Amino acid sequence: MKVVILAGGFGTRLSEYTETIPKPMVTIGGRPILWHIMRTYAHYGHKNFYLALGYKAEIIKEYFLHYRSLNADFTVDLASGVVTPHQADEADWQVTLVHTGLKSMTGGRVKRLQSFIGSEPFLLTYGDGVANINLTKLLAFHRSHGKMVTVTAVHPGARFGELEMDGEQVISFQEKPQTTQGWINGGYFVVEPGFFDLIEGDQMILEREPLEHVARMGELMAYQHDGFWQCMDTKRDRDMMEELWQQRQAPWRV
Repeated sequence: MKVVILAGGFGTRLSEYTETIPKPMVTIGGRPILWHIMRTYAHYGHKNFYLALGYKAEIIKEYFLHYRSLNADFTVDLASGVVTPHQADEADWQVTLVHTGLKSMTGGRVKRLQSFIGSEPFLLTYGDGVANINLTKLLAFHRSHGKMVTVTAVHPGARFGELEMDGEQVISFQEKPQTTQGWINGGYFVVEPGFFDLIEGDQMILEREPLEHVARMGELMAYQHDGFWQCMDTKRDRDMMEELWQQRQAPWRV
């Protein structure tokens, strides 16, 4: 199944990095977060990617254009120009890079990919969030209900220690990155092609008119993911994810 990844925003809340690179190229463990997201999809057999680019699109294009050399040791014969790779990266993905406008909104970027996706269901997510989601189960859930869109519901990240209370007494204190209460949009959508018809132009925000319309139609279902999920909105988020990766405790690692 084709995978659409939104990778064109300005990433203003992560300006420590995004003044020079687009947000999906901020690294965790020496690899862009975009790579981590794609690796999760590839692990479940989804290797046909469509990247909706915008801000600093050329940096993402250059990364994939030179992917093999950037992710392998190699020998260069300067006389002949022959390059011999050593321990080449095992990725066998097909990556289509599409500039979807510098100032397009999320819905507009999806709409611009309609001609590439065609009349088939597709997977959709953001270029800044990782999860240990079972994509096989997500797809099975989507197919079971027959609705237009499935969104993955996740527990939001906790900025502070989570307290479990019994009246005024604290019975549990947990300093952890996720709460156990409430659900938010975690991305990792499954979308039927009819959704394209609900998007009108570049300035339409995916999370507003189109998804609100689908919800009113009764065509939006939520796959509840109780496992790990984390978006990279701030430097604090990035540093936490980096620490997990370096300690080999990253739940999304496959």
